[in-house]
Amino acid sequence: MSEVNRGSRVGGWTRFVTARPRLSLLAALVITALAVFAGSGVGDRMGSGGWEDPAASSTYATKALEREFPASQPNLLLLVDAGGKGVDDPAVAAEARRLTERLAAEDGVVGVGSYWQTRAPALRAEDGGEALIAARIVGTEKEAGETLERIAPEFRGTQGSLDVSVGGPVAVRHEMQAIIQEDLLRAELIALPVTLVLLVMVFGSAIAALLPLGIGIVAILGTNAVLRGITEITDVSVFAQNLTTALGLGLAVDYALFIVRRFREELAEGVDVRDAVGTTLRTAGRTVLFSALTVAVSLAAMMVFPQYFLRSFAYAGIAVVLLAAAAALILLPAALMLLGHRVNSLDLRRLFGKGRKKPVPGDGTADGTLDGTSGGWGRTAALVMRRAPLFAVATATGLVLLGLPFLGVKFGTADDRQLPSSAEARVVQEDIRSGFPGSPGGGLEVLGEGGATAAEYADYRDRVAALPDVLRVDGPVVSGDHAYFTVLPRGEAVDQDTQRLVRELRAEPAAFDTSVTGTAAVLVDSKDAIGDRLPLAAGIIVVVTLLLVFLLTGSVLIPIQAVALNALSLTAMFGAVVWVFQDGHLSGFLGFTPTGDIETTLPVLMFCVAFGLSMDYGVFLISRIKEEYDRSGDHERSVIFGLQRTGGLITAAAVILAVVMVAIGTSRVTNTMMLGLGIALAVVMDAMVVRSLLVPAVMKLTGRATWWAPGPLRRFHDRFGVSEGGSHPAALAGGTDGTGGSDGAVSGAGERDKVGV
Repeated sequence: MSEVNRGSRVGGWTRFVTARPRLSLLAALVITALAVFAGSGVGDRMGSGGWEDPAASSTYATKALEREFPASQPNLLLLVDAGGKGVDDPAVAAEARRLTERLAAEDGVVGVGSYWQTRAPALRAEDGGEALIAARIVGTEKEAGETLERIAPEFRGTQGSLDVSVGGPVAVRHEMQAIIQEDLLRAELIALPVTLVLLVMVFGSAIAALLPLGIGIVAILGTNAVLRGITEITDVSVFAQNLTTALGLGLAVDYALFIVRRFREELAEGVDVRDAVGTTLRTAGRTVLFSALTVAVSLAAMMVFPQYFLRSFAYAGIAVVLLAAAAALILLPAALMLLGHRVNSLDLRRLFGKGRKKPVPGDGTADGTLDGTSGGWGRTAALVMRRAPLFAVATATGLVLLGLPFLGVKFGTADDRQLPSSAEARVVQEDIRSGFPGSPGGGLEVLGEGGATAAEYADYRDRVAALPDVLRVDGPVVSGDHAYFTVLPRGEAVDQDTQRLVRELRAEPAAFDTSVTGTAAVLVDSKDAIGDRLPLAAGIIVVVTLLLVFLLTGSVLIPIQAVALNALSLTAMFGAVVWVFQDGHLSGFLGFTPTGDIETTLPVLMFCVAFGLSMDYGVFLISRIKEEYDRSGDHERSVIFGLQRTGGLITAAAVILAVVMVAIGTSRVTNTMMLGLGIALAVVMDAMVVRSLLVPAVMKLTGRATWWAPGPLRRFHDRFGVSEGGSHPAALAGGTDGTGGSDGAVSGAGERDKVGV
């Protein structure tokens, strides 16, 4: 490509981002410093819940019971160990009553009750050595956490002759939040240096390796500031911080790798720095923009769900994706303008006698030329395309088989077993689970409103007690026009029988208005909310992805292939999630407790994140194939070229992102471990199996039809779409491969390249 042609492509955007590079970087430094200040303490303002639907019947009943009957909804439990004397010992009883009175006197604590006051069998261990004091801490999650922090040290440990441990839902949430923040810091300390080492290995140059890391830090700090602002107006899950770190580093590395690599390619071909930046933005920059949009759309789809756990990941994900892309498209070009050829400085590989003759990483050739099969990735693509049916069938079949365990998925709710076995809140719940009668946490509360006679309450209680899945019914407890019953199921807290019982209770006629809550009821409502909105979320992802990929390629078939192959690449992740985390394989090695189910929102979250990241790599590959096809008009050559030029890049980016996700997956909280390790697997499978084997095989099978579009869509793309690179006459006319004409493939970039970047 001539210097004149390159120079003519340098347009308004290039001039804007490179006009004042020092000023741009200084402004970024100031904004980043302000983001550090604005985002400080964001983790302390986040919640650790958010799995329930705020508009559900169970949520309404929970709030009503908290308001009318605080003692019915205890979220704080003090496990009192009598120290061998037995809980009915007079001295133990006296000390326990004083402890109960102290707790009742604390601000923010209501509904205090204990075994020594009520003599309820459910509050006494079967061996008589332990008993419970139950209470409710009122307020929001943040307020309840602050109250717990204030009072827990006063009640934990030795109290006279008693030994007291603090548990209950509020303690589980608070401890989970603290552990997640500690684990996130550790993950960052692991991921940052390992990422830097890998980047140095990819680029050789220490200067080039520092650029993606800088972009990632800017994106992470900026997103923390955004999340800090969002916490002022709505709830945000603490789990979202993990996504911020992972995507901030991962996407910054992806985008910077793509841009820096293309910039170094241009420099290696003798282009001056400014024109190299212009060409890089016109080609790799457009790809980064489209990639960012596809990832953001996948994450934004979680906004349609009512649970703030899922919505939080949309907030964090959209912010970090857009900030990473903005930094890559604004700050990175400014830095490249200032560095110029110094971007190749400090080639650390020369210390080991492995310096490169040519500073272009990952092109797959010894001399930077392309002969159609040169380089490892080029040879791989050529081999796959020669045996396309075999590779397509074998790869697709293998991925489907890996996903089969997901057919046996069982959905549940997160509980104390998410915590490490040494966590105090979990120890308390384990003691209650194993040593106290009944099914702790498995009871259902039925709220009655509107008032009724004693006979009507009794009739309702008798009919509920006769249901086949009911073990016992306690109540009613009446206060004015409100009453509640406690229904103990025969089964476990959230098994299928108990979920069926929730629906039976809601269908049971009564002389008063009823609503049901409890762990199983929350699960039923959460599943219903996700099931109702899942088609909408999937539709948004699919439709917008199809549109964006069409605008990038002008092909009808490529967007369909991209969506189908992306979905196929996620099968291994979903199969592994069930096989490992539900069924418990490798639980000893990974150090978690399997519960026999998967938290309901996790598959949705993992799908949206992993699908977006898969599209990220897909756009990188497709855009380079399209660039060569626009230039040469040779379909097979274009596929080989695209894989040769991006195969190493995508693999390096995937490995780095997988390292970050594995670092997140070292968390001691099971859901975070599942998220990190599951997405790491999905990313690796997508880059090393789908992009390397399945995509070239499928594109070989579809052949020239790959680039076909009907006339109206082709004209739409000619007007609104984008393309990269110069156009070969064959591509423009469709003369050599039959893709031109009124119904042929989209025309090349010649006309569209009149608008510079």
